[in-house]
Amino acid sequence: MKLALLLKQYALTKWNKHRWKSREHLEAWQNARVRAFLEETRRKSPFYARLYDGLPLENWREWPTIDKAAMMDGFDELNTAGITKDEALHAALQAERERDFTPELNGVTVGLSSGTSGSRGLFIVSAGERAAWAGAALAKALPGSLLRKHRIAFFLRADSNLYQTVQSRRIRFSFFDMIRPVREHIERLGGLQPTLLIAPPSMLRLLAEAKRRGELAIAPDKIISVAEVLEPIDRQVIEHVFGTRLHQIYQCTEGFLGATCEHGTLHLNEDIAVIQREYVDAERRTFMPVITDFSRTSQPIIRYRLNDLLTLRDEPCPCGSVFTAVESVSGRADDLFFGRSTEVGGDVPLFPDFIRRAVMMASDEITEYKVVQLGPESLEVSVRTKEGAPDVTGALRRELTGIFGQHGCLPPEITFTPYSFQPGLTKLRRIERAFSVEKGRGADEERNVRR
Repeated sequence: MKLALLLKQYALTKWNKHRWKSREHLEAWQNARVRAFLEETRRKSPFYARLYDGLPLENWREWPTIDKAAMMDGFDELNTAGITKDEALHAALQAERERDFTPELNGVTVGLSSGTSGSRGLFIVSAGERAAWAGAALAKALPGSLLRKHRIAFFLRADSNLYQTVQSRRIRFSFFDMIRPVREHIERLGGLQPTLLIAPPSMLRLLAEAKRRGELAIAPDKIISVAEVLEPIDRQVIEHVFGTRLHQIYQCTEGFLGATCEHGTLHLNEDIAVIQREYVDAERRTFMPVITDFSRTSQPIIRYRLNDLLTLRDEPCPCGSVFTAVESVSGRADDLFFGRSTEVGGDVPLFPDFIRRAVMMASDEITEYKVVQLGPESLEVSVRTKEGAPDVTGALRRELTGIFGQHGCLPPEITFTPYSFQPGLTKLRRIERAFSVEKGRGADEERNVRR
């Protein structure tokens, strides 16, 4: 591990977060970093050299975008580590099968995304990039100083050298494999007594329930939600049981994109990447991020459009940071619901937040839920309620039907099924669209809702 680089990045992230006097100052600094990064990348990456051939650097913010499909199709020529897609995929799949995530490929860490968007993604990270990531992550995640002793319990679908980079004499990092039984995790956590607990909210809910039953006796200084959308219904239970604020880290295959400050506000990591906004609803401040990560060179991420839906915070954060403050990561554009219009024909988009609010308005007895749209006029709903609670299906049907009606859509046929979910290799998606939108019948709206 490149300790000096880790410590340097830790210091830059921890103590220099207010070095930019204004948003304009930050953007000028970003622009200089990005232009230098792009010049180097066009020399080293045949993919980007061809894609951006002849385009003036000063207009880089308007350059063509790419997405996961384009990155995977051009993987061999996009990365600068000389690793082919077949080599990386073979190494990543072998690590998944054997549950051994320590091997490297040509000195580079290779990983596989979970594929919840319908297609798997590969990521590669060099040793230097791992050290820089670790420094930034520790600065934003650790409860207290790097000089204190920390015991980190980290739950995720797959381990990685990327995460093990934080291991040191003062930091005991313990990976908890989501594929293992929950009772095994509870026993290990009791012995570890973590000071920092990091897990998807679906796992944190299970641990909170175990603590409430008296089966788990831990009191972490800090708890961080990762990997899944953090729903209000989960946040409320987790914070109540553990008696502490729940923080978030926003990270994906494409990079370390955001983390909460001491006030619990999610800020984008704009000291690492430029994150442009492609609005899908400017009135509601909801956008899809377009990422240019000037901190990664082995797998350059330039003008990369994510299909996540982020909503801007409507007031400044008390912490004073000039970094963009996000109210919520509410889901993906893939999970926009579409109802059949009663007037103009075609499909009308409904944001995940509308569906989420309908469930919350139906009853405060609901403890778990999942809403799947099977078609423009068909929903499958599953809920779990508090013990002894009255039936909530009627109220849910009224609220969900009402949301469709408010947006000028035909009422959906709603089928109720038993709730069932077990954390493991599959991420929990409480709001999910299970059908494709035909081109011309709503596909464009995923990027152009109320521009």
